[in-house]
Amino acid sequence: MYLVPPMDDEPPPAYVAFVAAHLDALRRETSRLVGADPEAEHIYLDVLADVASHWRRLDWQRRLLGRPDAARDYLRRRLEVRTKDWRDDQIYEVDVRVLPRPSYAPALYRRGGSIALLKAAVLPDTHRPGRMRAVADAGIAWCQAYRRHQWHAVGRRIAFGILLIATLIQTMSSISVDY
Repeated sequence: MYLVPPMDDEPPPAYVAFVAAHLDALRRETSRLVGADPEAEHIYLDVLADVASHWRRLDWQRRLLGRPDAARDYLRRRLEVRTKDWRDDQIYEVDVRVLPRPSYAPALYRRGGSIALLKAAVLPDTHRPGRMRAVADAGIAWCQAYRRHQWHAVGRRIAFGILLIATLIQTMSSISVDY
């Protein structure tokens, strides 16, 4: 029996719906904040994992405390923290500029491109609809949060064991045994 039940290993439908509703805006904002760096995908998945870690609390705030935007506000705060940490980790000063799409990009698909690009015209499209990407990203973020939850549980058990042993040692040393 648990006072607070452990985290589910599968994301709840409400979390998947939240991710689906906010995924496109989150990806655009992350890409804008880090200047289209390839690290943007890791940052937004970490932000989604942060939200997943606190989903029960955020859902409770929404339902019982009447804060319908609790999860969205937390998502925004975590995005700010994650991008600030990313900027602080950069070796050089980050200069973010939005550049227009290059005019030579379509030329890659013409003759002279790689064999993979030439075969791409005859292969079926593997692009998934937007909902599938949201479900996949929600699952990945939930899995990261679940693993983090498991490691925290192990840490709590180790800390409890150390405190228990220290208490036993302290108690046993204070008891004087006369023979």
